[in-house]
Amino acid sequence: MDIVSQMLSRRRMLSRFAAGAAFFTTAGAFAEELTRTPKQTEGPFYPDKLPLDTDNDLLIINDTITPSVGEVTHLTGRVLDAKGDPIRNALVEIWQCDANGVYLHTRDSTPKKEKQDKHFQGFGRFMTGSTGDYYFRTIKPVPYPGRTPHIHVKVKVKGKEVLTTQCYIKGHPGNERDGIWKSVRDKKAQDSITIDFAPIKDSKAGELAAKFDMVLGFTPEA
Repeated sequence: MDIVSQMLSRRRMLSRFAAGAAFFTTAGAFAEELTRTPKQTEGPFYPDKLPLDTDNDLLIINDTITPSVGEVTHLTGRVLDAKGDPIRNALVEIWQCDANGVYLHTRDSTPKKEKQDKHFQGFGRFMTGSTGDYYFRTIKPVPYPGRTPHIHVKVKVKGKEVLTTQCYIKGHPGNERDGIWKSVRDKKAQDSITIDFAPIKDSKAGELAAKFDMVLGFTPEA
Protein backbone atom coordinates (compact mmCIF):
# COMPACT_ATOMS: atom_id res chain seq x y z
CA MET A 1 0.00 0.00 0.00
CA ASP A 2 1.50 3.37 -1.01
CA ILE A 3 1.60 6.43 1.26
CA VAL A 4 -1.44 8.10 -0.32
CA SER A 5 -3.52 4.95 0.12
CA GLN A 6 -2.43 4.70 3.76
CA MET A 7 -3.43 8.32 4.37
CA LEU A 8 -6.86 7.80 2.84
CA SER A 9 -7.34 4.55 4.75
CA ARG A 10 -6.47 6.28 8.05
CA ARG A 11 -8.90 9.12 7.39
CA ARG A 12 -11.70 6.67 6.57
CA MET A 13 -10.95 4.75 9.76
CA LEU A 14 -11.09 7.90 11.92
CA SER A 15 -14.35 9.01 10.32
CA ARG A 16 -15.87 5.57 10.90
CA PHE A 17 -14.93 5.52 14.59
CA ALA A 18 -16.03 9.11 15.14
CA ALA A 19 -19.40 8.43 13.55
CA GLY A 20 -19.78 5.22 15.52
CA ALA A 21 -18.52 6.46 18.87
CA ALA A 22 -21.95 5.80 20.36
CA PHE A 23 -21.22 2.08 19.86
CA PHE A 24 -19.20 2.24 23.07
CA THR A 25 -21.88 4.25 24.89
CA THR A 26 -24.53 2.49 26.94
CA ALA A 27 -27.98 3.92 26.27
CA GLY A 28 -29.80 5.11 29.37
CA ALA A 29 -26.72 4.96 31.58
CA PHE A 30 -27.57 8.37 33.05
CA ALA A 31 -31.33 7.91 33.29
CA GLU A 32 -31.47 7.66 37.11
CA GLU A 33 -28.80 9.80 38.70
CA LEU A 34 -26.01 11.93 37.31
CA THR A 35 -22.63 12.08 38.97
CA ARG A 36 -20.81 15.29 38.17
CA THR A 37 -17.35 14.71 36.78
CA PRO A 38 -14.91 16.00 39.42
CA LYS A 39 -12.44 18.70 38.50
CA GLN A 40 -8.77 17.78 38.72
CA THR A 41 -5.52 19.66 38.43
CA GLU A 42 -4.32 20.59 34.95
CA GLY A 43 -0.81 19.61 35.98
CA PRO A 44 2.40 21.26 34.87
CA PHE A 45 2.58 19.77 31.38
CA TYR A 46 -0.31 21.09 29.30
CA PRO A 47 1.63 21.68 26.04
CA ASP A 48 3.49 24.99 26.16
CA LYS A 49 3.67 24.85 22.36
CA LEU A 50 0.85 23.08 20.55
CA PRO A 51 1.88 20.63 17.82
CA LEU A 52 1.10 21.45 14.20
CA ASP A 53 -1.12 18.38 14.17
CA THR A 54 -3.88 18.63 16.79
CA ASP A 55 -6.38 16.14 15.38
CA ASN A 56 -7.95 13.24 17.30
CA ASP A 57 -5.41 10.62 16.20
CA LEU A 58 -2.44 10.86 18.56
CA LEU A 59 -0.67 7.85 17.04
CA ILE A 60 0.20 9.42 13.70
CA ILE A 61 1.63 12.90 13.19
CA ASN A 62 0.74 14.74 9.97
CA ASP A 63 0.04 11.55 8.02
CA THR A 64 3.52 10.12 8.49
CA ILE A 65 3.75 6.34 8.16
CA THR A 66 5.59 5.65 11.44
CA PRO A 67 3.18 5.10 14.35
CA SER A 68 3.94 5.81 17.99
CA VAL A 69 4.77 3.13 20.55
CA GLY A 70 2.11 1.90 22.96
CA GLU A 71 -1.11 -0.07 23.33
CA VAL A 72 -3.56 1.36 20.82
CA THR A 73 -6.65 2.67 22.60
CA HIS A 74 -9.91 4.01 21.18
CA LEU A 75 -11.10 6.54 23.77
CA THR A 76 -14.74 7.54 23.38
CA GLY A 77 -17.43 9.15 25.48
CA ARG A 78 -20.06 11.84 25.70
CA VAL A 79 -20.16 15.34 27.13
CA LEU A 80 -23.43 15.91 28.99
CA ASP A 81 -24.96 18.81 30.86
CA ALA A 82 -26.36 18.77 34.38
CA LYS A 83 -29.68 17.40 33.11
CA GLY A 84 -28.06 14.59 31.14
CA ASP A 85 -28.57 16.19 27.74
CA PRO A 86 -25.72 15.97 25.22
CA ILE A 87 -23.67 19.11 24.64
CA ARG A 88 -23.02 19.98 21.04
CA ASN A 89 -19.91 21.89 19.90
CA ALA A 90 -17.98 21.16 23.07
CA LEU A 91 -14.25 21.14 22.35
CA VAL A 92 -12.63 18.16 24.07
CA GLU A 93 -8.85 18.21 24.48
CA ILE A 94 -6.67 15.40 25.77
CA TRP A 95 -2.97 15.25 26.53
CA GLN A 96 -0.78 12.57 28.08
CA CYS A 97 2.79 11.35 28.28
CA ASP A 98 4.16 8.96 25.67
CA ALA A 99 4.97 5.30 26.33
CA ASN A 100 8.30 6.38 27.83
CA GLY A 101 6.69 8.77 30.30
CA VAL A 102 7.57 11.98 28.44
CA TYR A 103 5.12 14.87 27.92
CA LEU A 104 4.90 17.23 24.97
CA HIS A 105 6.25 20.12 27.02
CA THR A 106 9.71 21.65 26.83
CA ARG A 107 10.27 21.37 30.59
CA ASP A 108 9.76 17.62 30.34
CA SER A 109 10.82 16.75 26.79
CA THR A 110 14.03 18.80 26.69
CA PRO A 111 15.83 16.93 29.48
CA LYS A 112 14.38 13.63 28.22
CA LYS A 113 14.84 14.17 24.50
CA GLU A 114 16.67 10.85 24.08
CA LYS A 115 13.69 9.00 25.53
CA GLN A 116 10.85 10.93 23.88
CA ASP A 117 8.75 9.14 21.27
CA LYS A 118 8.90 11.68 18.45
CA HIS A 119 6.06 9.88 16.66
CA PHE A 120 3.53 10.40 19.47
CA GLN A 121 1.37 13.50 19.04
CA GLY A 122 0.82 13.87 22.79
CA PHE A 123 -2.20 16.19 22.41
CA GLY A 124 -5.45 16.12 20.46
CA ARG A 125 -8.79 17.86 19.99
CA PHE A 126 -12.30 16.82 19.01
CA MET A 127 -15.49 18.86 18.62
CA THR A 128 -18.66 17.08 19.72
CA GLY A 129 -21.69 16.79 17.45
CA SER A 130 -25.40 16.72 18.27
CA THR A 131 -25.05 13.52 20.34
CA GLY A 132 -22.27 14.92 22.51
CA ASP A 133 -19.92 12.12 21.45
CA TYR A 134 -16.17 12.42 21.07
CA TYR A 135 -13.48 10.03 19.86
CA PHE A 136 -9.68 9.78 20.11
CA ARG A 137 -7.20 7.17 18.98
CA THR A 138 -4.34 7.19 21.44
CA ILE A 139 -2.32 4.85 23.67
CA LYS A 140 -3.14 3.29 27.01
CA PRO A 141 -1.61 5.63 29.61
CA VAL A 142 1.52 4.51 31.43
CA PRO A 143 2.85 5.36 34.90
CA TYR A 144 5.85 7.55 35.58
CA PRO A 145 7.58 8.42 38.88
CA GLY A 146 5.05 9.88 41.28
CA ARG A 147 1.93 9.27 39.19
CA THR A 148 -0.40 6.44 38.33
CA PRO A 149 -1.38 6.13 34.62
CA HIS A 150 -3.80 8.85 33.54
CA ILE A 151 -5.03 10.94 30.63
CA HIS A 152 -5.65 14.67 31.06
CA VAL A 153 -8.91 16.01 29.65
CA LYS A 154 -10.19 19.56 29.18
CA VAL A 155 -13.61 20.63 27.91
CA LYS A 156 -14.32 24.05 26.44
CA VAL A 157 -17.73 25.44 25.53
CA LYS A 158 -17.92 28.61 23.43
CA GLY A 159 -14.21 29.15 24.04
CA LYS A 160 -14.55 28.97 27.81
CA GLU A 161 -12.88 26.24 29.88
CA VAL A 162 -15.68 24.50 31.76
CA LEU A 163 -13.95 21.34 33.00
CA THR A 164 -10.40 20.09 33.51
CA THR A 165 -10.06 16.57 34.81
CA GLN A 166 -8.16 13.30 34.43
CA CYS A 167 -9.22 9.72 33.75
CA TYR A 168 -7.56 6.63 35.18
CA ILE A 169 -7.29 2.87 34.58
CA LYS A 170 -9.75 0.87 36.62
CA GLY A 171 -8.02 -1.61 38.91
CA HIS A 172 -4.51 -0.24 38.42
CA PRO A 173 -2.48 -0.78 41.64
CA GLY A 174 -0.90 2.65 41.35
CA ASN A 175 -4.21 4.42 41.92
CA GLU A 176 -4.18 3.85 45.68
CA ARG A 177 -0.75 5.49 45.90
CA ASP A 178 -1.68 8.48 43.73
CA GLY A 179 -2.48 11.61 45.71
CA ILE A 180 -4.48 13.26 42.92
CA TRP A 181 -6.70 10.21 42.34
CA LYS A 182 -7.18 9.81 46.11
CA SER A 183 -8.06 13.49 46.49
CA VAL A 184 -11.52 12.66 45.10
CA ARG A 185 -13.19 11.52 48.31
CA ASP A 186 -16.65 10.78 46.94
CA LYS A 187 -16.75 7.14 45.79
CA LYS A 188 -19.19 7.74 42.92
CA ALA A 189 -17.17 10.69 41.67
CA GLN A 190 -13.95 8.67 41.92
CA ASP A 191 -15.56 5.79 40.03
CA SER A 192 -16.69 8.20 37.30
CA ILE A 193 -13.09 9.03 36.38
CA THR A 194 -11.76 5.45 36.75
CA ILE A 195 -12.51 3.54 33.57
CA ASP A 196 -12.01 0.17 31.92
CA PHE A 197 -9.49 -0.27 29.11
CA ALA A 198 -10.99 -3.40 27.57
CA PRO A 199 -9.65 -5.50 24.69
CA ILE A 200 -11.64 -5.09 21.48
CA LYS A 201 -12.98 -8.43 20.33
CA ASP A 202 -11.29 -9.85 17.23
CA SER A 203 -8.69 -7.06 17.13
CA LYS A 204 -5.57 -8.66 15.68
CA ALA A 205 -3.45 -5.78 16.94
CA GLY A 206 -4.66 -6.10 20.54
CA GLU A 207 -6.42 -2.74 20.50
CA LEU A 208 -8.35 -1.47 23.51
CA ALA A 209 -11.59 0.46 23.99
CA ALA A 210 -12.17 2.91 26.84
CA LYS A 211 -15.28 4.99 27.50
CA PHE A 212 -15.17 8.18 29.55
CA ASP A 213 -18.42 10.13 29.83
CA MET A 214 -18.24 13.59 31.37
CA VAL A 215 -21.08 15.36 33.13
CA LEU A 216 -20.81 19.11 33.61
CA GLY A 217 -22.20 20.72 36.73
CA PHE A 218 -24.30 23.18 34.76
CA THR A 219 -26.42 23.50 31.66
CA PRO A 220 -24.79 25.75 29.02
CA GLU A 221 -26.92 28.56 27.65
CA ALA A 222 -28.16 28.07 24.11
